[in-house]
Amino acid sequence: QVQLVESGGGLVQAGGSLRLSCEGSGRTFSTFRWGWFRQAPGKEREFVASTNWNGGSTSYADSVKGRFTISRDNAKNTVYLQMNSLKPEDTAIYYCAVRTVLGGSFNYWGQGTQVTVSS
Repeated sequence: QVQLVESGGGLVQAGGSLRLSCEGSGRTFSTFRWGWFRQAPGKEREFVASTNWNGGSTSYADSVKGRFTISRDNAKNTVYLQMNSLKPEDTAIYYCAVRTVLGGSFNYWGQGTQVTVSS
């Protein structure tokens, strides 16, 4: 059974940092694209960042560029999201996801981890 489990969320003051982790189990994800998404209260889920299989190709939402960094450890089947200079508007539930079909949608999702940034 495939599972993605996020961790590392919490409460932090504006300007602070958090590092989210997402570990996959049930199969190997080393050749697939990983992504992070978030959903704030009352808003639709939005893309945050993604990385290809070796970290050589990354993509970020404009709102997090220069502040967030996505990385991965294929040996651990894990992807990370380093979040610096956090702002109250970064408050959301953060989800990791994996896309196993080239050109398709992200088809495996974690349960989410809450990030709250206080002003």
